[in-house]
Amino acid sequence: MLKQSLQYKLLQKLSPQQIQLMKLIQLPTQAFEERLKQEIEENPALDTGKDESDSVDEDLSNEFDDTGSEKIDAEDINIDEYLSDDEVPNYKMQANNYSSDDEEKSVPYAAGTSFHQSLKNQLNTYSFDDEEKSIAEFLVGSIDDSGYIRRDILDLVDDLAFTANVFTTEEKVIAILKKVIHTLDPIGVGARDLKECLIIQLKRKDKNKTRSLAIDILENAFDHFVKKHYKKLQEKFHISEEELKEVNIEISKLNSKPGSSYAGNNKIAEQIVPDFSIKLIDGELDLVLNSRNAPELHISKEYNNMLKGYKESTVKSKSQKDAVFFIKQKLDAAKWFIDAIKQRQQTLLVTMNTIMHYQYDYFLTGDERKLKPMILKDIADKINMDVSTVSRVANSKYVSTPYGTKLIKEFFSESMKNDQGEDVSTKEIKKILENVVAEENKKKPLTDEKLAAILKEKGYPIARRTVAKYREQLDLPVARLRKEI
Repeated sequence: MLKQSLQYKLLQKLSPQQIQLMKLIQLPTQAFEERLKQEIEENPALDTGKDESDSVDEDLSNEFDDTGSEKIDAEDINIDEYLSDDEVPNYKMQANNYSSDDEEKSVPYAAGTSFHQSLKNQLNTYSFDDEEKSIAEFLVGSIDDSGYIRRDILDLVDDLAFTANVFTTEEKVIAILKKVIHTLDPIGVGARDLKECLIIQLKRKDKNKTRSLAIDILENAFDHFVKKHYKKLQEKFHISEEELKEVNIEISKLNSKPGSSYAGNNKIAEQIVPDFSIKLIDGELDLVLNSRNAPELHISKEYNNMLKGYKESTVKSKSQKDAVFFIKQKLDAAKWFIDAIKQRQQTLLVTMNTIMHYQYDYFLTGDERKLKPMILKDIADKINMDVSTVSRVANSKYVSTPYGTKLIKEFFSESMKNDQGEDVSTKEIKKILENVVAEENKKKPLTDEKLAAILKEKGYPIARRTVAKYREQLDLPVARLRKEI
C-alpha cells in the first residue's frame, strides 16, 4: 500500500558565497594572492585596474557550460543594474593608511647550491670505478637534511641491488662510507647516529689530551655522558672534575646536526609576510592591514562595453542573447568575489583590532607576563561572530609588532587561578617558570617539586605534574639533564 507522510527536518546549509568567504578568511597573505590571481585568470569579468585590452578571450562561449543550470531569458536581465556597478568606485579595495603609490618591497633570496648537490660535487674529486661511484652517490642520496644516514646498511645494500642494479656487500658499503662519505664537508656528515657524528668531528681535529679523552669517553661510555652521570665517568676514567669539564666544553662545540648548518640547504627559505602591522606611535597602538590583503578590483571595462552594445542594439540575435547570459554569470561571480574580499578585509580588521585591545598591555610593553587569559570564545563574543571564524583568523595569520612577527594564535591561552583568586594566563606562568630555570644553579638544578614550590611562593599554586607539563612544552629537560659541571 502507498502511504503519504509529512516529515519535518531542520537543516543548516551554507550558501556558495558563505563557503567562499570562509575559505578566503583562512588564507594567509601569500596564499590569498595566489587565490586572487587564480580568480582573475578564471573570470575575465574581474579587472585589477591595469589597462589590458586583450584581457577577455574572443570565444567566450567556450568558457561557459550551462549544463543542468536554469535557463534565463536575456530579456529578463536588467542591463542597467550591471552597468551602474562599474561607475561606483567602491570596488577599489584600498587598506587604510596606504596610498596608491605605495610599493611592496621584499628581500630576494639567492637560489644557491642545495646540500645534497654540494655533497655530490665533492664526490667528483675522488677516483672511483663505476661500482664505487654508484655506491657513493647512493649513500649521499640517503643522507637526511640533518646530515645522518638513518637506515641500516643491509637495507641500503638491498636497495642498491633493486634500484641501481648494483650488487655489492655490507663490507664494501661500510668501507666507502668511512673512507669517502665521512670525509666530506660539513664534518660529521654521513654518520649513522649522534655518537658516530661527534667522534668523526673530534678525529678530524688536531689531536690533544682533551680531545683524545673525549673520543675515549664517547666510544666507551656514551650513555653515561649523555645521561650526565659525571661521578661515574670520573671513577671509570680516573679523571678530575676539571678534566671532565674541559671534555664537556670540547664536545659542546661540536655540531650535532651537520646537515642543518649548511647555508645552501635544499629547504626553501620561508619568508613570513605578516597580515597585520601593529606600531607604537606616541604611546598609542596603531593597527594596519597589509595592503596586499586589499587589492584593487573592479568589473572589466570590456564586459561593460559588451552590455552597453547589447542595450543600444535594436535587433538582438540569439548569439547576442547567449553572450549576455554568459556575461551575467561572470558578472555575478565577480561581484560575489569582490564582496567576499570586502567582508574578508572587514572580518580580519575587526578580529585583530579586538585582540589588540584585549591584550593592550602586552602590545604596549612586549612583556609576555602581561598577556591576559584569552580563548577564541572571548573574541567571538565581543565581535558577534562564530568561534570557527576567529579560529580561521588566528591559526593562519601573522602580525608584525615592535617585538617581532608573531602568529596570532600565540596570544591565546587558558587561565589559572593564583593565590589571590585572580585569573592569570598560563603563558605568564610558563614565562616565570622559564626565568626560574634560567637563573637556577646548574650544578644543582631544581627538580619539578622544587619548581612547584617556588611558583607557589610567587603566588601560583600549581601541581608538580603541571610544572612537568609546562617544562616539556617549553622544551626544558629534566633536572638531571640540566646539570653542568
